[in-house]
Amino acid sequence: MGVTEDLADALAKDTIEAAEAMGDERLIEEVSKQLGASSQTTQEAYMTAVRVRLSEKRARAFLQEKLKDFLAEQKAQKG
Repeated sequence: MGVTEDLADALAKDTIEAAEAMGDERLIEEVSKQLGASSQTTQEAYMTAVRVRLSEKRARAFLQEKLKDFLAEQKAQKG
């Protein structure tokens, strides 16, 4: 990745963690607006990184739940 994408991704990661810790989902959008005020390119890279990170997190949670269900089903069939 280029410097813009690297910085935007790092900021996205930190902002998601902070938003979760604070219980403030609006923080992501507020940071985005701050970026947009000075660099639309960085704002777009940041929002892309946020979407990618959040979608990966949701997909990983889904996968873990499916695996948990499968293992529970396998255990029930054996027991």
